[in-house]
Amino acid sequence: MSEPSGVGAKHGGPPGTVKPRRFRPRLHWELLVCGTSGHELVGADAAHVGPEDRVVVFAQGGVRWHRCLRCDSWLPLPPPAAPVRDRPPARDEIALPLRGKPLRDKVVLRVIAIDRAFHFLILGLLAVAIFLFASHQHELKRTFFRVVADIQGGVGGGPVQTSKTGILHDLDKLFTLKSSTLKLVGAGVATYAVLEGIEAIGLWFQKRWAEYLTFVATTVFLPLELYELAHKFTPFKVIALIVNLAIVIYLLLAKRLFGLRGGAAAEEALRERDIGWEALERTGPAALAARPPSAPAPSA
Repeated sequence: MSEPSGVGAKHGGPPGTVKPRRFRPRLHWELLVCGTSGHELVGADAAHVGPEDRVVVFAQGGVRWHRCLRCDSWLPLPPPAAPVRDRPPARDEIALPLRGKPLRDKVVLRVIAIDRAFHFLILGLLAVAIFLFASHQHELKRTFFRVVADIQGGVGGGPVQTSKTGILHDLDKLFTLKSSTLKLVGAGVATYAVLEGIEAIGLWFQKRWAEYLTFVATTVFLPLELYELAHKFTPFKVIALIVNLAIVIYLLLAKRLFGLRGGAAAEEALRERDIGWEALERTGPAALAARPPSAPAPSA
């Protein structure tokens, strides 16, 4: 079979035209975000486009080809019927979207933030329940034993007895705790809920301190999760442990915490490589046309 002709075949392939060379395909976060949020186009409302705009838009055969600033897709669109500007905006007027590694990190960190926000909600409700229980412990205890007595009487049981296992046994133990002890437990749960909430907010806005806070808080509780898993095996505990291990490994290696793999300096260098006009120009029409046919495709 002969090689296909065109820009992709001649120049080694612009983004999206070359099949992956490794067994595990690369996940294109740009396509994922554009599929949910739409493309980022420039000059769709301009009356004229010039050679200086070719990196993002050019006209050919009565059709304008607009480049998505995020995923590098080129979309053919007709010139606007009612343009609102004469030329596309200047570069310093365009807010470039995230792409490459910065975009991947934003998506992953926000997924972790949602997980932490869910923890905050559950732990917050649990803390409220503990405080309410501690404040009405004696009334609830009388109700509890009256209900148990009615149940046992209805099924022909003897005097009030709670089993040595199960939820009745756990509730009986709970009623024996001092109110001060319950309030102390509630304060601990509330503190942990606040910690999870702070993590969620910081990770959502991609703050470096939140990455360290999440790493430390998650790592500290891993031994407890292992102990709980060894004490009583459940699928939920296994899933929670796997998720937390994945978060720790991601933050440590991918986010280069504690100076690992070059630390914050390497992180910033990769960010500068993937965003900005230089990254767009590396895979623009002029760069592809000037590249020798044997040269590898540049990274976006």
